[in-house]
Amino acid sequence: MNNKKRPQAATLGLALMTMLVNHSSAQAADKLLWGDTHLHSSYSVDAYMAGNRSADPDVSYRYAKGEPVIHPYTKTRVQIQQPLDFLAVADHAEYLGVVPLVMGGEADTSEMGLFARIKSWFLVKVMAYFIEDPVEGTQFFTGLLPEPEIISGDTTDPVQAAIDAGTNGGLETIGLVDDETAARLSASQWQRSMQTADRHYEPGVFTTLVGWEWTQTASGANLHRIVVSDTDGKTASTFDPVGSDDAPYPEQLWDSLAAISSETGASFVSIPHNSNLSKGYMFAKRQLNGDALNAEYASKRAQWETLVEVTQIKGDSETHPDLAPNDEFADFERFNFYLQRVPQAQDYQIQQGDTVRSALKAGLEIEQDLGVNPFKFGMIGSTDSHSGMASAEEPNFWGKVAMDSIPENKRRNELGSDDIYSNGVDSFNGWNMSAGGLAAVWVRENTREEIIAAMKRRETYATTGPRISVRLFAGWDFTEADLESGDIATTWYAKGVPMGGELNAAPEGAALSFLVTALKGVMDHNLDRIQIVKSWLDANNQAQEKIFNIAWSEGRELDANGKLEPVGNTANIRTGETTNTIGAAQLSTVWTDPEFDPRVNAVYYARVLQIPTVRHSQLDAVAMGIETPYEGPATLQERAYTSPVWYSSDSAGE
Repeated sequence: MNNKKRPQAATLGLALMTMLVNHSSAQAADKLLWGDTHLHSSYSVDAYMAGNRSADPDVSYRYAKGEPVIHPYTKTRVQIQQPLDFLAVADHAEYLGVVPLVMGGEADTSEMGLFARIKSWFLVKVMAYFIEDPVEGTQFFTGLLPEPEIISGDTTDPVQAAIDAGTNGGLETIGLVDDETAARLSASQWQRSMQTADRHYEPGVFTTLVGWEWTQTASGANLHRIVVSDTDGKTASTFDPVGSDDAPYPEQLWDSLAAISSETGASFVSIPHNSNLSKGYMFAKRQLNGDALNAEYASKRAQWETLVEVTQIKGDSETHPDLAPNDEFADFERFNFYLQRVPQAQDYQIQQGDTVRSALKAGLEIEQDLGVNPFKFGMIGSTDSHSGMASAEEPNFWGKVAMDSIPENKRRNELGSDDIYSNGVDSFNGWNMSAGGLAAVWVRENTREEIIAAMKRRETYATTGPRISVRLFAGWDFTEADLESGDIATTWYAKGVPMGGELNAAPEGAALSFLVTALKGVMDHNLDRIQIVKSWLDANNQAQEKIFNIAWSEGRELDANGKLEPVGNTANIRTGETTNTIGAAQLSTVWTDPEFDPRVNAVYYARVLQIPTVRHSQLDAVAMGIETPYEGPATLQERAYTSPVWYSSDSAGE
């Protein structure tokens, strides 16, 4: 077992940065890009209702590129601390862009009949009354969320359950205009958004990805997907973004993407998010309609869903302490609510189908039965911000929705009040939200084609906000000397596979080794440790898991059980400052799995932990002169999750 810790010398840090970023091989992905694939502008219904009346796609791209912009709610000048390299404005496909046009008096309703226009005029007046104050508008929108026709752990088809109960109407059922007019207005707004995306696209500098959100929340089970593509806006303007109103089941979404791809040549990736709110359905070992999984379904899912959004504003979906009781870091940014009507915490119970780690384990078991793993996905993070601002920076967090940019708006009612809306326990509020996450992608150049190609081969990873540079390679003969190599193309890529890769049939007598490096972000804080999370099939074909500490900052040693004492805490919860007197600026190691069995299928990913820093809710509390909000801890340990590497004992994949 090799868990050697590398020194923190500045010269090695410079060499490592050069290794990570600046080598010249055309074969290796040598550029690390940071982005957000899940950003909502004022074109999304819920974003508009919650106070984002002016941050349209143009504002969103300008903010992501580092330009100062005007916040849509506070009307103050705001600016990202570190610009992004790429952004997908992923507005809800359902009713996309209709509300801003109609409520702004810009909608052409001349083709509607007289009665329809009178009805529309009345509904617009009613809507304007309810959402004039975005705080009230947000509560109004909450009343439009689905009824909880099912509870966590049910096996009933949630879509059919909503249909049977008559509660299957989505965002498109607001009905401000008739269906034909809504479709026409939405198409015009989609075209405008795509034109904006093309205008901001600067290959090699800043990439705008065509994207949207497929928003299925039937019966309060979150099944949402973000769709991103390598196509250009001009081509995207020729098709409609596929919504849950047209394709209510995930396989219908995938079939629609296949048809569009065949017609246009565009490549797509469907990215599930917030599995933590899915009531066990997102990664269930059955189809959504209750049918048993089969090889055809599993293959189709594996083809289209090569990534999962593991962390974002509505919490972290890696794992959960109820499912991983031996994982001391499992209790992180939990969001114990469903996207349903108040009380949103009603019957919240985590299920195996709700977390990414459980899905990776389930994938091994399913593959043993079907010969196909439907959950062979890489990881990214993104924000899901609805303010138009890709805001994943803890001290510069502008909330999920625009009205949450003001701290006093984040909790509307206290515990014990007759009104439980937004009290942070029965119903979620702005302090329950996380300031995260980010998508990290290893590419050769900053273009649409390269980013989507990296997503398809899963050479990506997630962070909860910090810009931690992480590399992970797996192979059969890595050594400590490889860490010093200046040409990773002829060493790291030649000797193994990067994150997202697959290895088959170990050479006789070989053990699986991992080369892992992590470097703190320029504006971020030191690192605590690197861990490898391993899952494998036991003799009964049941998936097991174990966490290995493989590299850590100086001054600590593993105990007899492989545990490591906490790194400490230098975060000042009164000032928000954290000093880097603990932890390490970088960590790197070559680690060999001491329990590797070449006959056993397994999956591995790295988790990199930062030293504790102050959470955004605590920063608000200090500013407001109140105690630490109960919605979240005063400090947290931000982290990165790499895409996994899979090992198969079967040589058929070679």
